[in-house]
Amino acid sequence: MLQKVVRSTVINAPIERVWAVLRDFNSHDAWHEMVVQSHIERGERSDQVGCIRSFTLKDGNTIREQLLTLSDLTHQSTYCIVEASVPLQRYVSTITLKSVTDGNRTFWHWESTFGTPSGMERELHDMVAQGVYETGFENLQRHLREGADLATGRNANQSAKESMARRMPAASPVPSRCAVLHRYGGPDVLQGADGEAAAPGAGEVRIRQRTIGVNFFDVYLRRGWMPGLLPLPGVPGMEAAGSVLDVGEGVHDLRAGDRVAYLGPVPGAYCSVRTVPADWVQRLPAAVDDDVAAATLLKGITADLLANDLGRVRAGTRVLVHAAAGGVGLMVCSLASKLGATVIGTVSSEDKARLAREFGCEHTLVGSDYRFADAVQRLGGADVIIDGLGDAAREENFASLARCGHWISLGQATGGLQAISADLLVQKSATFSRPVVFDYVSTRAALAERARRLWDALGNGTLKPPPIERHSLEAAAGAHERLESRKTAGALILVV
Repeated sequence: MLQKVVRSTVINAPIERVWAVLRDFNSHDAWHEMVVQSHIERGERSDQVGCIRSFTLKDGNTIREQLLTLSDLTHQSTYCIVEASVPLQRYVSTITLKSVTDGNRTFWHWESTFGTPSGMERELHDMVAQGVYETGFENLQRHLREGADLATGRNANQSAKESMARRMPAASPVPSRCAVLHRYGGPDVLQGADGEAAAPGAGEVRIRQRTIGVNFFDVYLRRGWMPGLLPLPGVPGMEAAGSVLDVGEGVHDLRAGDRVAYLGPVPGAYCSVRTVPADWVQRLPAAVDDDVAAATLLKGITADLLANDLGRVRAGTRVLVHAAAGGVGLMVCSLASKLGATVIGTVSSEDKARLAREFGCEHTLVGSDYRFADAVQRLGGADVIIDGLGDAAREENFASLARCGHWISLGQATGGLQAISADLLVQKSATFSRPVVFDYVSTRAALAERARRLWDALGNGTLKPPPIERHSLEAAAGAHERLESRKTAGALILVV
């Protein structure tokens, strides 16, 4: 006969903070005194459904558990025991969190069912109820109250002095696996290497990264088009998502265990652990998973400023979007169509054309020869051009512009764009801009506002996230090769 253990408590912390810790299936050795050490098998992510954690209890018993379900929407996870030296049979457990209505607190419900050998019912019931659940409640409460550092793996039974020391940045760096280039060139110059992430200084945060955004800007850096921004040896990458390991002096609004995403103007994101300024970092809502965060933070903010700040897109605006099936392109199509614009997109294949139409692109122009101006003019000309092509499409872009149109140069996939003269623009009373997204999020307040708008737009359907293609960090070269081949659609990310 199966027996059931049920325990509940109220944690004096907001639900997002509690969930940030509990959704990490490999965090128990950092906050639960019964767990000595733990790791996720096969190098999988600790929030990946199906992953298996193997851990040792302080009494010497070993257990392997598998994550069965994980929902950021309902704040619930379910797991089961796969193998254990302690005789818990057919063990299945569920954790559920709910917000408490009379304060910024969290109701935590933890239950399990399991069988036991005859005569061990009471012993194993008490071990689960008291040793695991009730002790876990107390330990996590203390962990959150003391700002515990998930990177240390220290248990919660520490003196006040030790707890205070744990809040401070570690005295030494921690290992970090990176994708490094020692020379500029093709995708093959990206090579895996061991590195270190320094302890966070004042105003800094050290992050255990799980997913990393891949952008065409990373390709420009790898090619050596901006050597001042990425001197050799260098690590590309401008954005990532993960969890805070520890924070430096003066950082009060981020704590160990927080799920976060960041973007910043200095490359270096292609790594497993990174230390960055806290001003780059934003907490993630529970509804936004790591993959979506890494795939959309930079691209989504870019799409927002292109449509709203620069393009001033509204009902009736004709918007020409190049690479309309790419990560930024799809998000611009999605947002512009929701604003009532007529979206025209250039793509390189019929499959990409179908995808672009799913995201709101009304007219798709298929081809790879950069000849699109006549077709655009037959549709009335482009009031706004989102141009990531660069010099090969220079003349066609100008020919596509409507009178008083605005040409936004976002990238240079075909090579650096020649200078655009005022004498050229005056022929159509046109305007031209070349934005750098980081200037629009140069303060923490600006980034927080842009990120909030992005998360809200994703949540209410105003902005549709692109399809996501996943590559391992060790396969960064392959991800770049795919990106440059024009065979990809949507966004690419690296998974640590």
